[in-house]
Amino acid sequence: MNPKNSISQIKRLIGRQFSDPELQRDLKSLPFNVTEGPDGYPLIHARYLGEAKTFTPIQVFGMMLSNLKEIAEKNLSAAVVDCCIGIPVYFTDLQRRAVLDAATIAGLRPLHLIHETTATALAYGIYKTDLHETDQLNVAFVDIGHASMQVCIAGFKKGQLKILAHSYDRSLGGRDFDEVLFHHFAAKFKEEYKIDVFQNARACLRLRAACEKLKKVLSANPEAPLNIECLMDEKDVRSFIKRDDFEQLSLPILERVKGPLEKALAEAGLTVDNVHMVEVVGSGSRVPAINKILTEFFGKEPRRTMNASECVARGSALQCAILSPTFKVREFQVNESFPFSISLSWKGSGPDAQDSGPDSQLSTLVFPKGNPIPSIKALTFYRSGTFSVDVQYDDVSGLQAPAKISTYTIGPFQTTKGEKAKIKVKVRLNLHGILSVDSATLLEEEEVEIPVSQESRVENAKMDTDEAAAPPTSNDSDVKMQDAKPSADAPGFENSTSDSGDKPVQMDSDPKVQAPKKKVKKTNIPVAELVYGAMAPGDVLKAVEKEFEMALQDRVMEETKDKKNAVEAYVYDMRNKLNDKYQEFVTAPEKEGFVAKLQEVEDWLYEEGEDETKGVYVAKLEELKKQGDPVEERYKEYTERGTVIDQFIYCINSYRDAVVSNDPKFEHIDINEKQKVLTECVEAENWLREKKHQQDALPKYANPVLLSVEIRKKAEAVDRFCKPIMTRPKPAKPATPPTPATPPPQGSEQQQPQGDANATTNENAGATGGEVPSASTEPMETDKSENTGSA
Repeated sequence: MNPKNSISQIKRLIGRQFSDPELQRDLKSLPFNVTEGPDGYPLIHARYLGEAKTFTPIQVFGMMLSNLKEIAEKNLSAAVVDCCIGIPVYFTDLQRRAVLDAATIAGLRPLHLIHETTATALAYGIYKTDLHETDQLNVAFVDIGHASMQVCIAGFKKGQLKILAHSYDRSLGGRDFDEVLFHHFAAKFKEEYKIDVFQNARACLRLRAACEKLKKVLSANPEAPLNIECLMDEKDVRSFIKRDDFEQLSLPILERVKGPLEKALAEAGLTVDNVHMVEVVGSGSRVPAINKILTEFFGKEPRRTMNASECVARGSALQCAILSPTFKVREFQVNESFPFSISLSWKGSGPDAQDSGPDSQLSTLVFPKGNPIPSIKALTFYRSGTFSVDVQYDDVSGLQAPAKISTYTIGPFQTTKGEKAKIKVKVRLNLHGILSVDSATLLEEEEVEIPVSQESRVENAKMDTDEAAAPPTSNDSDVKMQDAKPSADAPGFENSTSDSGDKPVQMDSDPKVQAPKKKVKKTNIPVAELVYGAMAPGDVLKAVEKEFEMALQDRVMEETKDKKNAVEAYVYDMRNKLNDKYQEFVTAPEKEGFVAKLQEVEDWLYEEGEDETKGVYVAKLEELKKQGDPVEERYKEYTERGTVIDQFIYCINSYRDAVVSNDPKFEHIDINEKQKVLTECVEAENWLREKKHQQDALPKYANPVLLSVEIRKKAEAVDRFCKPIMTRPKPAKPATPPTPATPPPQGSEQQQPQGDANATTNENAGATGGEVPSASTEPMETDKSENTGSA
């Protein structure tokens, strides 16, 4: 209904330059307006609160995440902060940073930006209980979504998965089949009906929606009709298409499906026979022609054991649970790989680079394609002052993105000896697939002379040897980086076994001579980051504040809309009830005036009151309720009064019956006390009779004189007075001393005293709390009645 203000396909816009040819193709099919911003990136135009506004794709993505966060919090009744976000495998470093910025704007903290295909593989493998410990199960996951195709080959073993290869086609998805049908019918309708849908944004949207539905029908039927009423210029359009014709139109798209499949197999180093299963997911995977291509390529029927639309979200949720300490999840390790090759470049100077001049540009491959995520590597530079390092893609042929990602300026620093210093630079590829220079350290060797005694010479020699052989234990990450370093033959990398130019420490056998000992002094060097195209930290903070303000406005708008709906609902509901069940509870003049007031408010809602504030709607509702509440109260009293009276009468009768009965349970209660209970019951009965007589004399539309709340209060008063008297416990009998046992006399007539003795014993037992219950512990029949009455 509002195509120019409905933003979609944000993943196609985020982190991409406006001049990107692929983005320009995407924009042709989008109904909303997108222009180039001052930084060369797209700006989305939309109307918000009646004003024209511009938003960056990151801001809109943040709005979507905020909405998802709100849905999750309502569902869970708890705050949501930590999350795991699925991203396409082809997202560049800049796009990954943009997703993190959007999450920050939404108030979320992503634990992991997981590749969508990896999330699918996790959702597939974590539930499988038949995985072998040594024999690897190779599964190809083919995800054909709305706008892109992604292929992943994963190897599964018991308790783990390893991503063997990634490949993709960024612009091959379900929407491309929709576009084929859209352009086909747009040309056909222009010829047959003389209408050009490209001139009307809403007509384009309706035709695209119809084509998407038509594509789904063709997936299950050999042909399908297309009927749209009033598409444009009040013209109804009709047509139909056969599946064979549709596949013929889609031939250029279908021919591209094999490319990513072949690339993934080649990178994984596998043949078709080594792929044991093929799983197909994604909304676009339901096209029969695609299944036919996959079957022919892999030589086996693709399986659909997973939910094609929810598998990425399910895998992301599982990964978030694995990373969270709150949930206990089955042990399952995910070994992710990086889909790009990234290198570092710098201007060469010094013997470490083996360059021919100080200004020559040198580079080295740091993270090759398929490198594990996360990963850390270290480079060693020899510099005398501040220098810069550029991070760039090693191969941009399939990226359509600038080669240079970021620049890191390392320095300033000072050396004590005034010569070139040894700088160790740590480069980190984090869990999100984002590369950064983690730290830079200045390494300086100092000689310290320490007197060595005869007794400690052996111990000191051992210490010196240990220090020279092993890296400092104070920094555990150094050890990790040493393991991750490539060989020393690569220019720019430090040999992990020894420092260049160092000589082994000489130990003198004379205990009186002082032995020199080398110590490495480490000094942290500041590192300044410049990411090309990324949001500045200050802009992110401004976007967070803006999102908070807009969310607050949205909340006020929602509350205002709810109050407006409440007024409208009250008008319709009360008008119906006045003609139905409230009819006898309102006088004719009162009803006529109230109905007129309701009609007046209804007219106001659709005219002057269409766009009012929350307070105005609240006041209108209160104004209506001043007239409506008395009517509702009379009806409510009439329907409830009979039940409450019956409960009160039952309470009175229960206490009165308990007093006049000859039940042994109450014989210990004094006659005067019983008389008080009878008097209370009679007074309550007389009060009820008098009030009920007054109420019965009134018409239904008169305000009642006998209210349910008064009856309940009277019942509670009777209960409070009578219950302590009628539930008073029976006094305990004094204990009888036991009779000494005498031998029984001979003869049958002397058996009777033995029975009398037994009877005495039982009586004593009852009096002293034996098996016979006392009157105070036995539940009284009136307890139930008086409780019912008070209720």
